[in-house]
Parts: sequence; C-alpha cells; structure tokens
Amino acid sequence: MVTIKDVARAAGVSITTVSHTINGTRYVSEELRARVIRAMEELEYRPNVLARSLRVGQTKTIGLIIPDNSNMFFAEIARAIEDTGYQHGYSVILCNSDGQADKQRRYIRTLVDKQVDGIIFISSGETVTDLEYVADNHIDVVIVDREAQGISADVVLVDNELAGYQATRHLIDLGHRIIACIGVPPELNPIAHRADGYRRAMAEAGITLPPTYEVGGDTQIESGERAIERLLRLEPRPTAVFVCNDMMAIGAMRGARLLGVRIPEDLSIVGFDDITLARAMCPALTTMAQPISEMARLATELLIQRMRGELPTAERQRIVLTARLVVRESTCRCQAAG
Repeated sequence: MVTIKDVARAAGVSITTVSHTINGTRYVSEELRARVIRAMEELEYRPNVLARSLRVGQTKTIGLIIPDNSNMFFAEIARAIEDTGYQHGYSVILCNSDGQADKQRRYIRTLVDKQVDGIIFISSGETVTDLEYVADNHIDVVIVDREAQGISADVVLVDNELAGYQATRHLIDLGHRIIACIGVPPELNPIAHRADGYRRAMAEAGITLPPTYEVGGDTQIESGERAIERLLRLEPRPTAVFVCNDMMAIGAMRGARLLGVRIPEDLSIVGFDDITLARAMCPALTTMAQPISEMARLATELLIQRMRGELPTAERQRIVLTARLVVRESTCRCQAAG
C-alpha cells in the first residue's frame, strides 16, 4: 500500500508538504504542489479520507432519511438534495425507512455511528422523537415536509392546509359539488393538513357530504385504485375527487377507467406533488405542485449553514413554502352544472 512517505520521497518534498497539499491547511507553492500531485497520480495514492475526517472533525457527508424511495415525490426530492449537497462538496448517504419506525430508528443510529456532519430527515410518521439521539450526539438536523413535534430543529415544508384548500376550491369553481377526498391515516401530518384544507373549502362553499366521501389510502398507486372503487359505488356518485398525493391520484385514474368512468368528462381528479409521472399521464394530471427543487435546496443549504456555525444556535428556522395549482387535462367543468 502506497503511503504518504512514498509520495514525499517521489516528489522530493517533506511529508509535511504532502500533508498540507492534500488538506489545504497551509500555503504550498505551485511548483511543490504540482510535484506532489504528479507523484500522487503516478503512485495512484489515495488519501485516507476517514483518518483525515477524524482529524478535522468533518466527514463531508450528509445523511438523508426518507420514508419510501418508491414514491416518486421522495425519489425526486432525494435527487435534488443529493445534487445540492454535491455542489457544496458533500456526499449524501440515502436511507429508506419504508415507513417503519424501527427501521427509521436503526438508520438514525447508523448515521450517527458513521459520524455524518448533519442529517436531513423526512419522518415516517408525525413523531420525530427518534432525533433526540441525534441531538445528544451534537449532529445538526433539518426536518423536511413534516412539522417538528418534540424536537428543536430547523424545518422546511409546504403550507399543506392552504394547498388542499386551493385544490378543492379549483373543483368548486368548476361547478362541482359532490367532491370526494382520498387521503391517508392522520399520523402523516402533511396529508392530514391537506384534508383539512379540503374540509375548509367545502365548508366555505356550504357543501356538506357524509363521512363516506372521505376515504383513506397508503400513498401508493394501488390504494388510490381501491379508494376510487369505493367512492364510485356511492350514491350520489362523486363528480370530482381531491387526492392527497399524485401516486394515489394515478391509481384513482386507473381505477376509474377500469370501471368505464371517463376522466375528466365523468370525474375530475386533482392530485398533489406534481411528480414527473403526473405530466406523462393521459390525460395529464391536474395537481398541486410542491416546489421540490426549492425545498431540497433550502433544506440542504440551511443544514450546511447550521453545520458551519453560521446560524444562531438558539434560533431555529421554520421555512414555509407555497404549492402551486397546475391545471392540466384531468379536470373540467362539471357536466351536471352545465
């Protein structure tokens, strides 16, 4: 194994000069620097990154925990976080919790053991108390797409209640009155808040429907398909549905078509997230677009600022962004409304 001593001997310089060239800890003339780099390339020397990280107290790595990497929203935000981290010289370690609390807990401990510099965290549920272990180990955390309950951390998220309201308002403005909602269990607070927005818009419009017009799911395509089958058996049948994420909305579109229901002529559908697949559907899905790239950039840069000590320790940031309605082909004016 080639050592730093071998590099110093080949370059005709001291070991100290090689060390300063690698770590950038002191000025080295261009001539000596070039000799060191040439010797490293010729000998195929690779610095011991872990040892150097322990010396300087940094590993230049960020841990990222997401609930489900098969969900395109989380896949897209993970990619954007990785891109932003790379631009700032950080590698990103991706951990998929599969929505399981135990797996999430194990990954948190693994990231701490690997001495990551910071963690970007999207919880599998409402509680983030697992992060107490991270705080005890003095590792900075930014929480994304969730409210922070029981932990002092920076947060970047979307105003989900407002977005759910706007999605439902779009359907009401198109003349729909029998509007259903497909959501998920309330422990996932972003989608619970979207459903709250749906209820507020319905109440403001003076529309009252039985609880059967709200159906749960698990954020996956198949659950959206099952949910729409239930809703289309109701009397009167919904003319529109707000679905609290795009994956379930895509499932709802498939389920409706299998039952011979035309979209949007017989049933208007609005999703939430604006994943890439939403635009590729036929008809293309009307949806509330989350600012995925902006969320990822702000979360990553906020974490880096926190890790560098550029932000006051006692002041935690809470950044709330706004989703945007993107009208495509899956919604139209209610035929019954003329």
